[in-house]
Amino acid sequence: MPTARAQTVLITGASSGIGRATAQQFARRGARLVLVARGRTSLEETAGEVRAAGAADVLVCPADVTDEAAVRAVVETAVGRFGDLDVVVHSAAVMAYGRIEDVPGEAFDTVVRTGVMGTANVARAVLPVFRRQGRGHLVVVSSLLASVSAPQMGSYVAAKWGQHGLVRTLQQETRDAPGIHVSMVAPGGVNTPIYSQAGTWAGRSGRPPVPYSSERVARAVVARLDRPRRLVQAGLFNPLIIAGFRLLPSVYDALVGPLLRAVALEDEEMPPGAGNVFESRPEGNAVDGKWRGL
Repeated sequence: MPTARAQTVLITGASSGIGRATAQQFARRGARLVLVARGRTSLEETAGEVRAAGAADVLVCPADVTDEAAVRAVVETAVGRFGDLDVVVHSAAVMAYGRIEDVPGEAFDTVVRTGVMGTANVARAVLPVFRRQGRGHLVVVSSLLASVSAPQMGSYVAAKWGQHGLVRTLQQETRDAPGIHVSMVAPGGVNTPIYSQAGTWAGRSGRPPVPYSSERVARAVVARLDRPRRLVQAGLFNPLIIAGFRLLPSVYDALVGPLLRAVALEDEEMPPGAGNVFESRPEGNAVDGKWRGL
């Protein structure tokens, strides 16, 4: 009986959090992995982990998703090495806390560019490959904040709302190719380092309210291959929060600020800083953050 062909899976944001956990999940399936993030050091750590977990092959490709030429080069390298590309998981993101008037323009722009232009760059690079093959699956890891808004998180909200619009458009534009799927997984709070690594101009750093584990969200990502869906909310309270935002906007607006300060910002004061918005900080990268995930 012939052995099943190993899937080729490209993952952006593979150096930390959900991307790193997703790489480990695919490694256990024996996939051939292409790991993408800004910093090589943490990618090499991920590569060692996925090799130990059973990956058939691993290719490390440092690149910033906001650099269209770099993204195209990664995809070309992956196809040249493995011959095809079955799955792309786009989970690269950066975050900044602070009122829109307080977050410096360059930091705001970088957060939005990573979410919106990064997604567009990945899609433009991989969809032509999928069309040539007649198959392929793009899974975009987004956020609850693609469907609601929250004070002190305007740059990330703008990034994720824009990303959501792009994904819905991509789903419409690939209807002519039944072998191609575009899915979005939208976590709520997740126990990853993104909160402690985020830039902040809010006086405090962030924390995830009622966090899922990175592994739990990674399983939801991998599950999309067997059950493609337009959008999956990967958060216990996501549907309730979205319903409140849409149906009771005045109540939502009155509650969201105090709740965010109570459960989504750390108590300790923190001076303004860019965190990892502009460059990778490998010392903070890991699958899990410092909180307890569900």
